[in-house]
Amino acid sequence: MHLRALRQFALSLPRARVSEQWGGLAFKVEEKVFLFVSLDGEIIEAVVFKCTPDEFAELTDIDGITQAPYFAKRHWVRVADLLALPATSLQQRIRRSYDLVVAKLPKKVQASIRSAADHG
Repeated sequence: MHLRALRQFALSLPRARVSEQWGGLAFKVEEKVFLFVSLDGEIIEAVVFKCTPDEFAELTDIDGITQAPYFAKRHWVRVADLLALPATSLQQRIRRSYDLVVAKLPKKVQASIRSAADHG
């Protein structure tokens, strides 16, 4: 997946924003990171996202996918080889990460995000 397509997909999620942070792009919802993209210029070096404990075990068994440094205990993975996941699967995983992060937000904020999604 190319950076432009990844960025477009991530920013299509309700209330998603992006900022340059930690030498890459941090995609956030309500100031909580759901996706981090490590860059070398315009080239994606790695993609980091949250997953469930079961998905964590499954994903880290795939070549090119490892525990995310500093985030692994919270079930974040680092995809260094973008060929390890087909583009549609990567998009599904990013959406899942987004949903997991939104689920930890206060109920009132979640309702507001759902409302924005329904009207967006």
